[in-house]
Amino acid sequence: MAAAHPRKGETGVIPLPAPATGRPAAPIDAPAPAPPFPPESQAVLQTRPIAWDDVRRVLAVRQDNRGDVLLCGPALRAIKEARPQVHLTLWTSPAGAEVWPLLPWVDAVLVSRPLWQDVAGRLPFDPARERRLIARLRRGGYDVAIIFTSFAQSPFPPAYAAYLAGIPVRIGQSKEFGGGVLSHPVPPPPDALHQAERNLRLVEAVGLPVGDRQLALSLPPAARRRAARLLRRAGVTGSYLLVTPGASCPARRYPLDRLLQALAMVLAAWPGWAVLGGDRAEAERLAAAGPLPPRTVSLAGQTDLPTLAALVARAALVLTPNTLAMHLADASRVPVVVLFAGTELECQWRPRATRHRLLRRETPCSPCYRFDCPYGLACLDLPPAGVARAVLELLAAAGTAPALQPGRER
Repeated sequence: MAAAHPRKGETGVIPLPAPATGRPAAPIDAPAPAPPFPPESQAVLQTRPIAWDDVRRVLAVRQDNRGDVLLCGPALRAIKEARPQVHLTLWTSPAGAEVWPLLPWVDAVLVSRPLWQDVAGRLPFDPARERRLIARLRRGGYDVAIIFTSFAQSPFPPAYAAYLAGIPVRIGQSKEFGGGVLSHPVPPPPDALHQAERNLRLVEAVGLPVGDRQLALSLPPAARRRAARLLRRAGVTGSYLLVTPGASCPARRYPLDRLLQALAMVLAAWPGWAVLGGDRAEAERLAAAGPLPPRTVSLAGQTDLPTLAALVARAALVLTPNTLAMHLADASRVPVVVLFAGTELECQWRPRATRHRLLRRETPCSPCYRFDCPYGLACLDLPPAGVARAVLELLAAAGTAPALQPGRER
């Protein structure tokens, strides 16, 4: 179905009741307008202009998870639209490479698990592995490497690898001094800037114009067909909510029992379906959770990323933690309710183009940037009735649900 677009000035604020501790809930308002593009960033071009007309092969570097790569899409599109003659390769992680079918601006992917992305310290000591990576980069014959990072990451490890591979132009944002590792260091924007906008600022800083700044994706026809087939086999008819209970780290997972309670309340007031998505591990968690609410089906473990994106695009609304499905909904302009853990700042990752509600408890530890929570997920202490109310109100705003009858929070 066609997704509703947000009205100008709509903030997505949802008031929640005070938690049992008496700590007030945090209404999550719209972010402040992005600060103007810093003119000092143009100094890099004044000292070392890039001969873009001579560039033929560009290596774009974004090595985190799938959502991070999806948020890099507008910047990748801007590169290709500004310089359609270039061959654009995305250097990313195995998880990030799953996004490639949705990004038609990318010609090829280079997949690796580099040492500087080894968060858990699981890679064995093997310098030869890193030398082989340098050799792979050298064989690419790249003219330019554009290194996209979050505010907390350094561009210098991949830039140094690019230097050793003979890539002459190496672009990245950093506050730190790195000598000549970056040939074109760009002053970073404020940390609180949205990640998609941060990526775009890097592209603009080196002389490439940006047209469309919004998130977008291209759904392969085969993924649309797979999604339709899965829904048909599951017996789903009519409108549905797409619900992804899981997240890449435990600190962002709303308790599954409370999520199922919220879904039961929604489906008691709305005649549609709930479709649960996720990976195989999520399928196991759902199987262990017991019976699902009426008109609820699980497709967890049955979809690749393009098929999940197609399911999102067909949904009346998405209910998800602050993870990949939030960005897929934003790219497809599908309304989304986000159970937004206090692990990150909302202004850096929130949806920018679609109707949305962000739900979170205010906690003094936010943002914590942790994978595991030592405080019992206090930031996600959201009553199921409050979650159901947010879903039904957003469905009603999009014209797909009756008005919510007030219920008791619990």
